[in-house]
Amino acid sequence: MSTRELRIPYPEEIPASAGQTPDEFEREMRFLVAAKLYELGRITSGRAADLAEMDRVDFLDRLGSYRISVWNYDPEELEREIEEARRRAQS
Repeated sequence: MSTRELRIPYPEEIPASAGQTPDEFEREMRFLVAAKLYELGRITSGRAADLAEMDRVDFLDRLGSYRISVWNYDPEELEREIEEARRRAQS
């Protein structure tokens, strides 16, 4: 798979003002971009983990600290899951 690189300039003082080193700040930015794309349903959790340069389990685990759900259902899928759970509960 070929790759491209995205460069985002930022003021040098931002990492320090966030209490981070430049490397920590850039790692967090990679994670946040990947997490948002996952949250929007644009990429899978595996692809998001790759983008964040993390293991998939670690990526999913870290989502909670940003209040992003691991379960990425669209409304129709969620309704089907709820209905299925109700049917099983009544059996």
